[in-house]
Amino acid sequence: MRSVGEGKRVLMVQFIKGPWKSGEDLFISKIKNQKAKIQGKNKESSDDEIPLKIIKTGRGFVGILGDSLPLKEHQRAAEEGLALARREIESGSWDMVILDEVSNAVHLNLISKEAVLELISAAKNKLEHLILTGRDAPQEFMDTADLVTEMEDVKHPFEQGIKARRGLEY
Repeated sequence: MRSVGEGKRVLMVQFIKGPWKSGEDLFISKIKNQKAKIQGKNKESSDDEIPLKIIKTGRGFVGILGDSLPLKEHQRAAEEGLALARREIESGSWDMVILDEVSNAVHLNLISKEAVLELISAAKNKLEHLILTGRDAPQEFMDTADLVTEMEDVKHPFEQGIKARRGLEY
């Protein structure tokens, strides 16, 4: 949101989230609807698109919460997501690309850390920022990064059998 507010073009490629609507999707929809309403009231309206896009490449949670997809299908989706991210970075259309939950995808053996490291290397000088998110990031990701923020689960409702909650976890 900060980068978009500063006029930057931001792409988020999601590696785990499946086809269901998440809070991020709803946020973008609301922002675009609000902009359309404002433009409708103004005589001088702009055709500028909000420079924020989310592309879901994942097939959903892997091996939990009733996931019955073969691992190969999750792997294929993650590989396609990485290829898509590379194409988008090469296009020069974005200032920032976020690889959402890519560390999870590596930890779950959906894609290799080497493939992600190659992408990181290819992105240098093509983007202002490349952001990787997710648990269990390989040390090599942290060594390559300019900034690392680590969040730690101290207590999580999932441990008591409470499913992910809309608006908080997705």
